Amino acid sequence: SIAEGTLSKWLKKVGDAVKRDEPMFEISTDKVDAEIPAPAAGVLAEILVQEGQTVAVQTVVARLETAAGAPAAPSASPAAPPAPAPAAAAAAAPAAPRPAAPAAAGAPPPPPPSRPAVQPAGGRAEQSLEERLRTKSTPVVRKIAAEHNLDISAIPGSGLAGRVTKSDVLSFIGSGAPAVGGPSSGRTAVPAGSTDLTIGPGVRVVPGPVVEPWEGDRVEPWSRIRKLTADHMIMSRRVSAHVQSLIEVDYSRIAGLRAKHKAEYAERGVNLTFLAFIASGVAQTLRKHPVLNASVMGESTVYRREINLGIAVALDWGLIVPVIRRADELNLLGIARTINDLAERARSKKLSPDEVQKGTFTITNPGVFGTFVGLPVLNQPQSAILAVGAIGKRPVVLTGPDGGDSIGIRTTGMLAISFDHRIVDGADADRFLAELRTTLQEFPDTAG
Repeated sequence: SIAEGTLSKWLKKVGDAVKRDEPMFEISTDKVDAEIPAPAAGVLAEILVQEGQTVAVQTVVARLETAAGAPAAPSASPAAPPAPAPAAAAAAAPAAPRPAAPAAAGAPPPPPPSRPAVQPAGGRAEQSLEERLRTKSTPVVRKIAAEHNLDISAIPGSGLAGRVTKSDVLSFIGSGAPAVGGPSSGRTAVPAGSTDLTIGPGVRVVPGPVVEPWEGDRVEPWSRIRKLTADHMIMSRRVSAHVQSLIEVDYSRIAGLRAKHKAEYAERGVNLTFLAFIASGVAQTLRKHPVLNASVMGESTVYRREINLGIAVALDWGLIVPVIRRADELNLLGIARTINDLAERARSKKLSPDEVQKGTFTITNPGVFGTFVGLPVLNQPQSAILAVGAIGKRPVVLTGPDGGDSIGIRTTGMLAISFDHRIVDGADADRFLAELRTTLQEFPDTAG
């Protein structure tokens, strides 16, 4: 699913000795940022792709001088499907003293320039790499184009070889250009001098103000991950009907269980956090509320069989959401260990693209920064996202066995859920929150 990547940073320079599996450079794709390891030990002899350049998968980015001019480790067997993550893989002809490092893990080396393009199935005409990239688009791009009756091939693309990106489609829609490639899209004409655009019935796109830097201001271009986040958030707000519900949770029992088992978990190398309890509770509660673990497909609802929890991780350079696969099959220890591992590898750019895909429900934790409550934007195409507010000791009204009230100190916090009102009714979300609160307040005492 990945066609290109941006080489964001070289960790080695020409002439540096490189050990096998030692990180050589960082690459950013539309899925994940990652450090790419050396496929073999040697010396970095030549850098062919500079920092900031965006290139297609299998592009040779550098050459390594290996011991005695031997080629680097062979790539994976052609019989196995290539991994989607861009990574360094060395390959060269036997007589070549300096093997090349293509930018796709386990992929075969790129063909020589004289090799003709492969004839596509079905007898279609031959296509060059540029033509294939130009017509290739992501499911999100195709969905947006279909919603507005647009022909992707007629939209100017800013990606590699003119590939059409989400930004291109949204910009095209926002420009007020007429729909192409089919019958009338229902677009309302924009009067001359209008400050906003109407796209279809009831959908308005307001152009942003023109901003100019003043003297002394610092202008910092967006990183790739920032661009992708911006595009995804705008698309999410445009596509889904966002509604939020909030509920207060008494975490006093969980606070006691955490204090009781924290040292035991630490001996196993795991940090037992409130988030682990919450993630475990969410996974179990979602089993009974499948519409919160669903996605919209046209005019149908897809109820996901797997419960894959995305855990938002704040990084210095942006936000990433690694995924805990089949979280409902893990016990508390398993979830806590997985959260620790994914967060650590996200911060060190060790995640693979597979680990940030196929999430069905997302948890974000603004409370770790002291935020009382957050109202997050949906992580498309999911139908719900849960925000965990700050957890702390607060005065609450307690009712005794005799019915009398008193003021006591309890460990509490807010949970907020944003949901897609196209398929999730308010009652569905509120029942989910109520049951999740009960699950957390009555969490079983188990160390496993």
